[in-house]
Amino acid sequence: MSDATQYMVWIDQDLCTGDGICEEIAPDVFVARDDGLWVVKEEASHFDTTTVFDGAEGDGHGPEGSRGVARIPSSLIEDTIEAAEECPGECIMIEPYNADDVANRGA
Repeated sequence: MSDATQYMVWIDQDLCTGDGICEEIAPDVFVARDDGLWVVKEEASHFDTTTVFDGAEGDGHGPEGSRGVARIPSSLIEDTIEAAEECPGECIMIEPYNADDVANRGA
């Protein structure tokens, strides 16, 4: 884990409008799902492995929505905040880092 991770992010799927502005601004944090909505991810270039929080089964996937919180690399905090501010659906939720939430996100 990045030693300076201070925030986590998730997307409220009920509010996502599918515009994709988030991925344009922070492609290492946001990625499109097959249904045209966006989810969060932890990219291997910042963490040990790539995990997409899209609710799919198998390695490299995690829960979606409020259970699918991704750590934000310290170098991408400003970009992630900009993505949240520019999001027309106001669906990007940024929270303080909580180790318990990260440990329990697959439970």
